[in-house]
Amino acid sequence: MAEKEATVYIVDVGASMGEQRNGRKISDLDFAMTYVWDKITSTVALDRKTATLGVIGLCTDGTANELGSEESFENICVFQEISNILLPDLEQLRRKVELSNTDSGDAISAIVIAIQMITKYCKKLKYKRKIVLVTDGRGSLDDDPASITEITKKITQDDMDGVDFDDPEYGFKEEDKDQQKAQNEQTFQTLADACGGIIGTLQQAVEELGMPRLKSTRPVPSYKGPLTLGDPVTYETAICIDVERYPRTSVRRPLTASQYVQRLDQSQNTIQSSGTVLPDGDIEMTDAGVNDLANVKSSRTYQVLDEEAPGGKRDVSRDDLAKGYEYGRTAVHINETDENVTKLETQAALEYDRYMSMSNSNTIIAQKTNSKAIMALSSLIHALFELESYAIARLVPKADKSPVILLLAPSIEVDYECLLDVQIPFTEDVRSYRFPPLDRVITISGKVIKEHRHLPNETLSSAMSEYIDTMDLSSFGKDEEGNPSEYMPMTDTFSPVLHRIDQAVRWRAVHPTEPIPPPYEILVRYSQPPEDLVLSSKRKLEKLMTAADVKKVPPKVQGRRRNRNEVKPLSGLNVEALIGGDKKRARISSQNAIPDFRQLVNTADSIEGMREAAQQLGVVVETRIKDSFGDIAYARALEEIGVMREEMIDLEEPDIYNDFAKALKRKLLAEELGGNRKDFWWEFRKSRLGLIDKSASEASKITDEDVKAFWSLT
Repeated sequence: MAEKEATVYIVDVGASMGEQRNGRKISDLDFAMTYVWDKITSTVALDRKTATLGVIGLCTDGTANELGSEESFENICVFQEISNILLPDLEQLRRKVELSNTDSGDAISAIVIAIQMITKYCKKLKYKRKIVLVTDGRGSLDDDPASITEITKKITQDDMDGVDFDDPEYGFKEEDKDQQKAQNEQTFQTLADACGGIIGTLQQAVEELGMPRLKSTRPVPSYKGPLTLGDPVTYETAICIDVERYPRTSVRRPLTASQYVQRLDQSQNTIQSSGTVLPDGDIEMTDAGVNDLANVKSSRTYQVLDEEAPGGKRDVSRDDLAKGYEYGRTAVHINETDENVTKLETQAALEYDRYMSMSNSNTIIAQKTNSKAIMALSSLIHALFELESYAIARLVPKADKSPVILLLAPSIEVDYECLLDVQIPFTEDVRSYRFPPLDRVITISGKVIKEHRHLPNETLSSAMSEYIDTMDLSSFGKDEEGNPSEYMPMTDTFSPVLHRIDQAVRWRAVHPTEPIPPPYEILVRYSQPPEDLVLSSKRKLEKLMTAADVKKVPPKVQGRRRNRNEVKPLSGLNVEALIGGDKKRARISSQNAIPDFRQLVNTADSIEGMREAAQQLGVVVETRIKDSFGDIAYARALEEIGVMREEMIDLEEPDIYNDFAKALKRKLLAEELGGNRKDFWWEFRKSRLGLIDKSASEASKITDEDVKAFWSLT
């Protein structure tokens, strides 16, 4: 279970916080709240009932606290009592944090109120208690040593972030500092040292907000059981070690968006609720901070084809559905009684197989309270380490679960040792492909050629090698002492998508209308190669381009042929005319249909010529469907239809394709293409080769309703 936390933020909203200092374009209060809002929204994002916080306003115009009757506790308001913070609470808190018209208010008294709030909420329970004070230190301060001593007895952690506070470690010192502020900083330093807290400048705290936060997760074992070498049931010499398996690396997913419903009721304001899709298809509503939400349900219907039913489809109940395994073009049904036959009877075990990645990595350790297992597993780990070997194991996490094969690797560190495992494939999982070799060319006759225009020569290989050496990142970085080190260490490489979404959500929660700021520098730091490295390797790159004979790609010219891209040769010669490409091909052959069709379209000088080419290709397609034995020719026909569709979109002549598609549908339904060919219609629909609508081509007159009507068989 996660630790219980109670944090109180004390925010100085005095009149002095409204100034813009040290070249900043925002006020000190807005600058301070950048840090506070980030911390608060990070706590809200945890969605933990044990993570609570409160907020106190210092130097406010009014007084609202339990000790407000005493003079020293005036101009202090409790903006938020310690509790779980939700989005509606953030909105209310944002309205309360406003600049005041006074600088009266004692920060030490505010800390006393924070201590009282924490004591009242936590009582004597075990909580991680923390107070964060954010101020510019320009107000009056009760620096009585007796009061400070009394405070340090009651708190164990007090962090203070000051606007323009001096921080020698960070390297910041404010020039011409006010004497009262300097004295207050010294008082805060004394208080922080006495209670084991931290005091620092707010500039550093804001800069560190860009550092992604790594989420700590509680380890949950994915397997607890024996690691066996041999069969302990059959052989007495078999080894059996009690172990536990924990995840070591796992992909962290970014935040996902949920569906939201808004309702405007007569008796209350706009209400928001989120819906979570359950496994059965229903939607469970989650209260967004307001009660009396409308119940929202989502239902799913199942339909089967039935020519006698209205609309050609009949609704069926989910209970009437049965599971089937696709076998060829049919479905093989296996009922629940017989389905157990398809399952492999297994027992939970981790079996050591023999010496010798498809998954996340895991850590295997011995059972924590079993000293005999710890000694046995340690012996196995050291044996593998000394022999420089890995092991292959068979894992069944639970009884009757499918087994997986793991690769076990020993890991020995200073303070612990373990086995690291990754899942490896079965034979059926491996995809073997044969590609032509890169270092030689093999002719049809079997002759091996080492020098060819498609093979790099020694000059090109040498130039590429030198360029790669100059772009080496392994030693381009600098460590703290200025020595060469890795430029992009794994510990500094964060997921840009994950943390960018998290940054945007946290910002939008507090600033609903303001534009989202750009991503933090550390997230985009490695998106481009370092400029110094690029400049230093420029000469090597130019040498490589010369050796590889790299030429500029000819510009794409938008011709009169309806947005069709035509490549203009650098030489200015008409290549088509030189090779006799101006001769028009009269007919499209079924053996070479697609190239013939494209050549006819390219040489067509009118819409009628394009239409004639489409008609010829349509005849080829219809012939393939009509003469096809089963579905053997369907794939080729669909490919030809797809080419026709793409060409007509490029030429902005969607009507030509749409006329063909409508005629094809009519002939299929009329069984004019070799009998009942509705199976081709379903393949045609699955390939999404429907009518060209306005979304695909601006020249089309087809609407979404026309597309839906086209797919209907009625």
